[in-house]
Amino acid sequence: MRFVDVTNDIAFRKIFGNEQKTLCLMSFLNAVLCLKGDHRIVSVTIANPYHFPRIAGEKASIVDVKATDEGGRKFVVEMQVPDVNGFAKRIQYYAYRDYSMQINRGDEYNLLKPTHFIGILDFNFTKGTHFLSHHLVLDKETNEHLLTDVQFVFIELDKFHKKANELASEIDQWIYFIKNSEHLEAMPENVIDLGLKMAYHEADRHGWTKDEFLAYDDHYIAEEDSRGLVDKAVMENHLMIIRRLVGIGKLSIREIAGILKVPELFVRQVIHEMEAA
Repeated sequence: MRFVDVTNDIAFRKIFGNEQKTLCLMSFLNAVLCLKGDHRIVSVTIANPYHFPRIAGEKASIVDVKATDEGGRKFVVEMQVPDVNGFAKRIQYYAYRDYSMQINRGDEYNLLKPTHFIGILDFNFTKGTHFLSHHLVLDKETNEHLLTDVQFVFIELDKFHKKANELASEIDQWIYFIKNSEHLEAMPENVIDLGLKMAYHEADRHGWTKDEFLAYDDHYIAEEDSRGLVDKAVMENHLMIIRRLVGIGKLSIREIAGILKVPELFVRQVIHEMEAA
């Protein structure tokens, strides 16, 4: 067996945003939120089911997966690969916006249901060392937890280092799958959760259509194009700054390279091109 990279937007939404196979999402949510007994999620409605781009290169129209369980609780699950400016503020805005939009003006506030934001991050976000962290609104002195309706959970993949034979819980098995799927040749023998088994099945490359693979590859192409635009902008900015600093004439090549964190050879080349122009 060979599996796709679950951190790819297309694969992520095929697994967690499939309205025909919601068992994957329910299993994942129960594991992440440590829901037991009567508190476990037994059904979900996906608010934004994913549809693969119809045109090659077309960007996916869904940023995350949103769902509501049988009790009305709201869930936002997002896969965030690059660390972007304003990430913390954006997710707070999303979560509280979704929470407040449950009711209209004049409705009773007690109609509001809890909202959980779950971020799967391919970068380090918190200062802690554990890969799973829960963030609540607590009283600063007493740790009293009165404001319970909006909560945040972060899964930091870089902090997860367990091997297949060290997976002790459902959440361990889920994060192992998400982080390592592309490099696995088979589903670990100790997987018993039906939702996770279904997720492995959905990630199996042999079950994907050509159109799905095209959308999957287009996502990587779009990522590279975006990264290329950023690199180009950074390079042009560096060139502009070097030319200005050289024009001022008060800094050495070593000092300019140190300021911009670029090799001295690069600065020398820019100066050489300026002199030759």
